[in-house]
Amino acid sequence: MAAQFSRRSIVAGGAAMAASCGLRSRTALAAPKYETGITEKEIKLGTTGAYSGPVSSAAVYSEAQVAYFKMVNDRGGVNGRMVNLISLDNAFSPPKAVEQTRKLVESDEVFAIAGFFGTAPSLAVQKYLNSKKVPSLFLTSGVEKLNDPKNYPWIVPFYPLYSAQGAVFAKYILAQRPDGKIAVQYSNDDLGRDFVRGLRAGLGARAGTMIVKELSHELSEPTIESQIVELKASGADVFVQITQSKFAAQGIRKVRSLQWNPLYIIAGNASSIGTTLVPAGLENSVGLITARWERNVTDPAEADNPGVKAYIEFARTYLPNISLDNTTTVPGYNNAFMIEQVLRRCGDELTRDNLLKQATTLRDIVPPLFVDGIKVYNSPTDYRAIHNLQLARFDGRTWIQIEEPVSLDDLATQ
Repeated sequence: MAAQFSRRSIVAGGAAMAASCGLRSRTALAAPKYETGITEKEIKLGTTGAYSGPVSSAAVYSEAQVAYFKMVNDRGGVNGRMVNLISLDNAFSPPKAVEQTRKLVESDEVFAIAGFFGTAPSLAVQKYLNSKKVPSLFLTSGVEKLNDPKNYPWIVPFYPLYSAQGAVFAKYILAQRPDGKIAVQYSNDDLGRDFVRGLRAGLGARAGTMIVKELSHELSEPTIESQIVELKASGADVFVQITQSKFAAQGIRKVRSLQWNPLYIIAGNASSIGTTLVPAGLENSVGLITARWERNVTDPAEADNPGVKAYIEFARTYLPNISLDNTTTVPGYNNAFMIEQVLRRCGDELTRDNLLKQATTLRDIVPPLFVDGIKVYNSPTDYRAIHNLQLARFDGRTWIQIEEPVSLDDLATQ
């Protein structure tokens, strides 16, 4: 028998349904917006770092990130939620980075990837994270392939472009050694190639005559010392070395043992006093030139800086086994600070869309350990966030500023 309904029951039922829908609608509008990895009490983030492999000396970068969020949680978390940062080992291997990132996204169900370390691992997961629409904030690599908001809007770097750093070095060389002969050694990867491209672009038409020798090496090689002998034999009086800390330390020692005294420039990513200059020998490192954007926390001249004082307190409490000279921790600390600020800006609208919006409209937020004069901003159409670098010389104890911060925006990098 067919069910029969009176007009009154239909109207009453409709009214009740409308009232119910209206209640749910008002509740939905008032309620916080949650997504994968978010609860009322937790924000779950994921990342991978080089805890093993050829650049394992950089593991402290990732350790500093984890320690930073432990400090944040001890202070009450972010807007009342604890931050659970899951940090896995990628061994600085692209396949391992993909495997671990898939685990973070598909098994651990993280809200976002936070502070990925390194160029090769970041490039390996770029397409995957973008296809999943999982934000990757703020990865530590300056290759131009990772600043592509049109094709990869979910991948947001936070590092000066390597090509721009190369152009800064070129400008300095032209000022100091306009008739110099330049030898270049670089890691055979995107980092090294971008640096060299920027160096050549900055030298302009003079690159072909000024660069007299150019050699690359693999990160899997045990030593690069034989290349240093070959580079010296070129007759160069300027040496630009673009590589990781292990090889930079080898190079510094070998250059000094050969009694070669070029204008010696090293990449900022290998300028840590603890992981590069101490192994190379501080006396061997005197006179080195680099480009920086972060403070040297062991410099006595920085002792009264509020950001440095806060960092030293943090390091003593949360990283007691890591020397303050090991400044690879500093970018990890600054990176985690920026991620914290973006999460705070999200408020209770913890959606991936809003997180991306907040991360790509940076204004007036500068990490506590950036040197004065470094401008930080980005936009949805240009993710470059760091717009200045400061050239510095090592005096045997610390890096000393030799120029005011240089703007990266007007330098030739193509």
